[in-house]
Amino acid sequence: MTEFISGLDLNEQFFHEVVRPLLAVHFPDLPYAAARLGSGSDVLGFDDDMSTDHDWGIRQQLFLREADHVWAATAVAETLAHHLPYRYRGYSVHFGPEDGEGTRLLTDIQQGPVSHRLEVVTVRGFFTGQLGLDPTRVWDAVDWLTVAQQQLLQVTAGRVFADDQGKLSELRHQLAYYPTDIWLYLLACQWARIGQEDHFVGRTGFCGDDLGSRLLAARLVHDVMMLGFLYEKQYAPYPKWFGTAFARLSCAGALGPILQCVLTAAAWPARENHLCHAFQIIGEVHNRLTITPSLATGCQPFHGRPFRTHAGGYAAAVRAAIQDEQIRQLPLFGSLDQFSDNTDLRSYPPYGRRLRPLYQT
Repeated sequence: MTEFISGLDLNEQFFHEVVRPLLAVHFPDLPYAAARLGSGSDVLGFDDDMSTDHDWGIRQQLFLREADHVWAATAVAETLAHHLPYRYRGYSVHFGPEDGEGTRLLTDIQQGPVSHRLEVVTVRGFFTGQLGLDPTRVWDAVDWLTVAQQQLLQVTAGRVFADDQGKLSELRHQLAYYPTDIWLYLLACQWARIGQEDHFVGRTGFCGDDLGSRLLAARLVHDVMMLGFLYEKQYAPYPKWFGTAFARLSCAGALGPILQCVLTAAAWPARENHLCHAFQIIGEVHNRLTITPSLATGCQPFHGRPFRTHAGGYAAAVRAAIQDEQIRQLPLFGSLDQFSDNTDLRSYPPYGRRLRPLYQT
């Protein structure tokens, strides 16, 4: 059985041992960049042996200049098809045709050209395809808000193997995280989400609706976790890897066990207590960053009812820290990820462009 090697390591070794020497022989004067970006658990560093059963393997991008791409793209792809090895480190380099679900599997062959997945692209073309926006122009606020974080991760995570002119690395740095005012706006929106529902955990439980209380608590756990990503300025991945990525955040050591207690609490008062503890911890994270004047942490009574809601007025305070007047006046429903968890909407970039009218004030 082939010993598993992470996709990023496999691809980096393949580039240096196989691809780079081939390009040096057949295209010695051609400048390029090379990387493993795009879709796939391996790009995020979360792949394992199970990942090898679909769309996993030698997958890379070779980035050419716009002018060079016109004449060299086909030649490079065909040269690789006729000179790549059939296997590398125990894995086939050849991919079979798409199945009914659009998946391509590693397939052994004994002769003929390799149907490889080394994309020969331009930086602008690849990034535009991934994000639905031209990355070489300046983005406005709505551009940032209508691209899913997973899509931004797909071009800023992964690994660059070579970058002759530095353009790829420069663009990845440019997209590494949100501009400051967009970041503050997203924080304000995330706190606003919490304020809309935190007192419902007790209200539903008080009425005997334990299932409803648990569901609301789970939603709030997710919202607190998203605050963790925001405060640490890390894009959050899509649901399959959301918890795995959260566990790698600095705040996860303190927050993780408390959030587990929220989810396993047998009754709503205990659920509420653990949520208040979580709000205290994330409130302390907020105060350490000095984004706003220091705010109260934990919970306070919800008017005259026997329930508690997070204290501090975080949404209003963070919103007031936004410098750009137009961004400060945007409605507090946030980015695409904050108001929808629909997979099709979040994974198909053109849909995001259709959301621009939502932000008209």
